[in-house]
Amino acid sequence: MVQPLGYLKESASQTAGPYVHIGCTPNFVGIEGIFDQDLGSGPLYNDKTRGERITIRGHVYDGGGNTLKDGLVEIWQADTDGFYNSPSETRGKADPNFLGWARCPGDMATGEFVFHTIKPGKVPFDGTRWMAPHITFWVVARGINIGLQTRMYFPDEEDANAADPVLARIEHKVRIPTLIANRQGDDYVFDIRLQGENETVFFDI
Repeated sequence: MVQPLGYLKESASQTAGPYVHIGCTPNFVGIEGIFDQDLGSGPLYNDKTRGERITIRGHVYDGGGNTLKDGLVEIWQADTDGFYNSPSETRGKADPNFLGWARCPGDMATGEFVFHTIKPGKVPFDGTRWMAPHITFWVVARGINIGLQTRMYFPDEEDANAADPVLARIEHKVRIPTLIANRQGDDYVFDIRLQGENETVFFDI
């Protein structure tokens, strides 16, 4: 029997609080026995994974330039050949030794997030154009009602970045550098700024 739902009211939206860590990363906050390890933690690759190993580090900053120490960041990316580890991937078979997704809470003392992954390949935008190698980021933290989506591009892919159709859609070209990581030694550094000067470009997905 179908019951009417008109009497149900929409719950008020709330910003991400401590429960996001309890639900998503219980081991990180000291709640053990639920998972052997938190989902999405650890490297995205193993010894058999194809591609260049890279490390991504960064912080999430609020509008006042302060580091958020309670943020949670997830990444989603293609493998080194540009295939996604997803049932919807129909172009070819993704590397079975590459996860393609990871989750990292910011360090409670420094706010830093760290991902050990591989550099992704190009992926198609449509039948004629390709997107430059990139990694999609999803961010939740205090003061955010809905998770924020952004992308990280690579500074050593200048030609691919210049031809990327998504970057081309950004109206204010001076903001494109907010999506390009900085290379520091063996690491890529990608800081995400929620507001204020050099605010990161976010996408409505």
